[in-house]
Amino acid sequence: MSTSSHGSRFLEIVNDAKSRIQENDVISVKGLLDEGRAFHLVDVREEGEWSAGHLPTAIHLGKGIIERDIERMIPDLDAEIVLYCGGGYRSALAADSLQQMGYTNVWSMDGGMRAWRDAAYPVVLD
Repeated sequence: MSTSSHGSRFLEIVNDAKSRIQENDVISVKGLLDEGRAFHLVDVREEGEWSAGHLPTAIHLGKGIIERDIERMIPDLDAEIVLYCGGGYRSALAADSLQQMGYTNVWSMDGGMRAWRDAAYPVVLD
């Protein structure tokens, strides 16, 4: 999905969130996975998107429930968490929310699943 398919108000709140969060790119996330670094990789997409393929080692906490369930899944507020979605917009919003909840080491993967696939990195199918 290109940015032109997103509404202007949605892009405004995404850009506002991005001004407060940290982002990394797919190359950095792939590097973390390749080195075996311990971190939480969280897919915030919808169930159907998750089932169509997700990053290796990722857990699924959709954007609609992440704030409700994150404390049970990842109780450590200082844990390193990388969030991703389809293109990096929903994960930016989720990262902003988690920071408001007190999480201190949250990243959004810029470009999301689209950039991951474009780089021909591995995808896990359920």
